[in-house]
Amino acid sequence: MSVEALSSEVKVPPLPEPTLPSQPKTVKDFEEDLEKAEATGNWKTVHAFYITAFDSFTELNTAFKKDATASFNTIEDSGVNANLVNAVFDALLNTPQDIQKSVLKGIINSLLQEWKGPRTKDDLRAYFILLQNPQFNITSTYVIYAHLLRQIATLVEADHHFLVHWLKKLSQKKFKQLVERLLQFVSLRLFPAKPEEFPPLTKCSWWIPSAAKVLALLNTANNLVHPPLVPYTDFYNSTLDHIDLMEEYHTWQSFGNSHSRFSFCQYPFVISIAAKKIIIQRDSEQQMISIARQSLVDKVSRRQRPDMNMLFLNMKVRRTHLVSDSLDELTRKRADLKKKLKVTFVGEAGLDMGGLTKEWFLLLIRQIFHPDYGMFTYHKDSHCHWFSSFKCDNYSEFRLVGILMGLAVYNSITLDIRFPPCCYKKLLSPPVVPSDQSTPVGICSVTIDDLCQIMPELAHGLKELLSYEGNVEEDFYSTFQVFQEEFGVIKSYNLKPGGDKIPVTNQNRREYVQLYTDFLLNKSIYKQFAAFYCGFHSVCASNALMLLRPEEVEILVCGSPELDMHALQRSTQYDGYAKTDLTIRYFWDVVLGFPLELQKKLLHFTTGSDRVPVGGMADLNFKISKNETSTNWLPVAHTCFNQLCLPPYKSKKDLKQKLIIGISNSEGFGLE
Repeated sequence: MSVEALSSEVKVPPLPEPTLPSQPKTVKDFEEDLEKAEATGNWKTVHAFYITAFDSFTELNTAFKKDATASFNTIEDSGVNANLVNAVFDALLNTPQDIQKSVLKGIINSLLQEWKGPRTKDDLRAYFILLQNPQFNITSTYVIYAHLLRQIATLVEADHHFLVHWLKKLSQKKFKQLVERLLQFVSLRLFPAKPEEFPPLTKCSWWIPSAAKVLALLNTANNLVHPPLVPYTDFYNSTLDHIDLMEEYHTWQSFGNSHSRFSFCQYPFVISIAAKKIIIQRDSEQQMISIARQSLVDKVSRRQRPDMNMLFLNMKVRRTHLVSDSLDELTRKRADLKKKLKVTFVGEAGLDMGGLTKEWFLLLIRQIFHPDYGMFTYHKDSHCHWFSSFKCDNYSEFRLVGILMGLAVYNSITLDIRFPPCCYKKLLSPPVVPSDQSTPVGICSVTIDDLCQIMPELAHGLKELLSYEGNVEEDFYSTFQVFQEEFGVIKSYNLKPGGDKIPVTNQNRREYVQLYTDFLLNKSIYKQFAAFYCGFHSVCASNALMLLRPEEVEILVCGSPELDMHALQRSTQYDGYAKTDLTIRYFWDVVLGFPLELQKKLLHFTTGSDRVPVGGMADLNFKISKNETSTNWLPVAHTCFNQLCLPPYKSKKDLKQKLIIGISNSEGFGLE
């Protein structure tokens, strides 16, 4: 039914309203009425309930408030009888069409009312209930749904605050349905299956911005709950991968978050990581082209012969002095960091077609993160690296690691780095380098949960201190002073002025834990992390970083942990083998039957990382080559080319045995 037809029907004198019961229906009452109607075919009582309940915002509150006489004016409790709302909406789509039309007519009635003064909590409750109506999954109701979304989107901030806190109390199932309904609404407005179903885009340009604003309320609600009701990836709208993302990005660059021009970049949580990668890469490419063009113009203006090398960041390094040479080259060529990277190993022939660049990354990271190098500490309990707090005169090598991470993102290389999530949160604090150089960078608010991801044992000890029921001061005998060993010398640090004289007590232990956590994750490594931060942002100086969550930065740098070996099988290329050859069939039978741990080892053995690029397995360009050697030999990998050299094993058992030995005993990166 069209909204025009519904709107004209609304103007007709409404049906006489049944007398309101003094007590609202209970779930049991409603279910009994429903059962009778389904059994007898007489829907009169059920119809009367729906007509009355959805006739106005007042009636919605009368029907669905847990207690009609109570005000329920707090963010903690919406006052809505969730069980009854669920029962009424779950039944609605299975009722006769005239009941469903009556509900929509009532909703139009409510939305067309003239508002005087600010909205009451009862009005907010009505919006909260109507938002859950499953009828809005149907495209014929989208005009009504759009008006509901606009009214919610234009509420004042204080009203949004209430709605956010009520939304976070929904069940996971209902919350997910709301998100999916809104995402579908946006997708079908962008790419309608039947364009004639909707008004022209020019007449309803407010539809998508209204939906995006309501999605933002849901996203805020989701982020307030730990763990979140749904993964942040559930807010991704993959339809947006098919629109002109750079136009959206440039609109956002020009107009920011102002309401004068809408851009999906104002609501980055709906843009998928794949789409964000495209924006960052295109932005990077435009910066690369711009800088390379400027170099060319400068050469020509000085009447010098242009050299193609000027278009690249050319790194010449010796294998024996890898870190120092890389540091010198990157320092000397800091103006070229945004050019395409090309690596040459001194004294070795060969053009860099991507393999040498990847080898340079692998070798450099392997060396820098080695425990003997002293820059990073590896925590076995959490399987991650963290910054060494040792003081030194020069932090340039931390800057080098930041540059490496930036170059990896810029040049679409996946790195085998294991930093905790907290690192990426700090890397986006702030997402754009401040113009004032005295502004602290890489400092973010941290909690004991962040510490737990790096030093779980220490975090566990601090949690026990917080929950200890005895006398903290007498039993622990601690002060606001901590000790750290540096090069064999124990050094003490006060967590606050005069901390060595302030005992930790039951009253101040929360402050102690917070200051200690902040000391470990922020203050004690400030110079190291600031150098790392500046290195990363010297390459990735792009407003596109403001679109990213910390988790998404990690995926861009290190790839995704989600493995799809069937996708790898579909995209694998062969050299010397055909995909129908017996050895290849054995190989995939074995690999697809591997547990996840062995599949990760295989990926690490052949590519140098057990993670997948943002674009998926296809982006690995994985190749299996025939190794014309004895079948007694183990498989060999060329990690720089994501290539596995496989002898033509004669049996599946032999292949499985040799493959497991090969991938389980490859030292380090398995470089060849």
